[in-house]
Amino acid sequence: MRSSVVAIVGRPNVGKSTIFNRLVGERISIVEDIPGVTRDRIYAKAEWLNSTFRLIDTGGIEIGDEPLLIQMREQAEVAIREADVIIFLVNGREGITAADEEVSKILYKSNKPVVLAVNKVDNPDMREQIYEFYALGFGEPYPISGTHGLGLGDLLDSVVNLFPERENEIVDDDIIHFSLIGRPNVGKSSLVNALLNEERVIVSDIAGTTRDAIDTNFEKDDREFVIIDTAGMRKRGKIYETTEKYSILRALKAIERSDVVLTLIDAETGIIEQDKKIAGYAHDAGKAVVIVVNKWDTILQHDQAIKEFEEKVRAHFQFLDYAPIIYLSAKTKKRIHTLLPKVIQASENHTKRVETNVLNDVIMDALAINPAPSKHGKKLKVLYATQVAVKPPTFVVFVNDPELMHFSYERFLENQIREAFGFEGTPIKIYARKRS
Repeated sequence: MRSSVVAIVGRPNVGKSTIFNRLVGERISIVEDIPGVTRDRIYAKAEWLNSTFRLIDTGGIEIGDEPLLIQMREQAEVAIREADVIIFLVNGREGITAADEEVSKILYKSNKPVVLAVNKVDNPDMREQIYEFYALGFGEPYPISGTHGLGLGDLLDSVVNLFPERENEIVDDDIIHFSLIGRPNVGKSSLVNALLNEERVIVSDIAGTTRDAIDTNFEKDDREFVIIDTAGMRKRGKIYETTEKYSILRALKAIERSDVVLTLIDAETGIIEQDKKIAGYAHDAGKAVVIVVNKWDTILQHDQAIKEFEEKVRAHFQFLDYAPIIYLSAKTKKRIHTLLPKVIQASENHTKRVETNVLNDVIMDALAINPAPSKHGKKLKVLYATQVAVKPPTFVVFVNDPELMHFSYERFLENQIREAFGFEGTPIKIYARKRS
């Protein structure tokens, strides 16, 4: 079940980024921060009143050198497409401006739920100034102060009450859902088309729950798959080409619904910083990952080519050291037959369970090889371990004092578990807990 999306929209200089930072920093229980491409805080995944949602800051984006009105319109249109609920922010000190009215017209036509927030109402004497904003046509204005943090709780209460009701998806565990992520022009669509053309036993085309993508079911060697296609973002007009940060939101939606995420790299242009940031979203979400090096037909083929490229990939993607690497060409279909077996393997490892007694045999052997360290004269004692979850495989190690578990020793235990049980293609989570 995907998270709802909330966008903060308004003309420049009304305090959109201030409100975003205030909400993220103090008023919301943060699940995870998701930086934008340039590591500015365009997105945050958050919770309020047991509702999980993604908050997006349209004020953190700049769109070329276009006139201001065009920029405002493009930002609002992005929010309209992506958001379930929109916070329309205005400046209580300045009253209604022509630019506010322009934004309101765009939002009014969207038929999306809009909550009107009047910012910079810093003291009770200013509250009477909010009533003129009823004229914008969005009902009761909520007086808030980004500077002092006033009124934000009431605002968020109203926002989460407008979230759409979502039915839990019926998920067949035998069907592997996978998506493709990567920077523009890396070959995502070409790979989707190559897979479907070669393995064409189409079951059906069904509308995805994200409402802006098409899920394609297909079958290969008696295994069913669903490709979660995010390629639709390319057809949304100029805004998606000039504002790549918003395309990340679509990738995040696809990642949420995937068992396995294919992270595509362009062999011809090589690895760039954006590749690592995009791949990081799949890793942070705890999904199984397969690294796909596309356009391999453009590389001069020799015995050392794969070895040299793999060294580069491993150096740049150290956090994905568990992910297998596939080299192929979507254009020529060379080596494309190697992809789905790795997807299956990654999916199976993502759901693998280890019996507690076998796991503890491995842990005890690990302790014999490398005894637990001491800190400030106190020695870590590892008592026992158990697996508590899958997707990804998650282990709890019970110890005498969790503070004594150094990340390097945790990493050692992970390596021993991987050596014993495989888990290629999936991250592993290990938590140290004090035995009660």
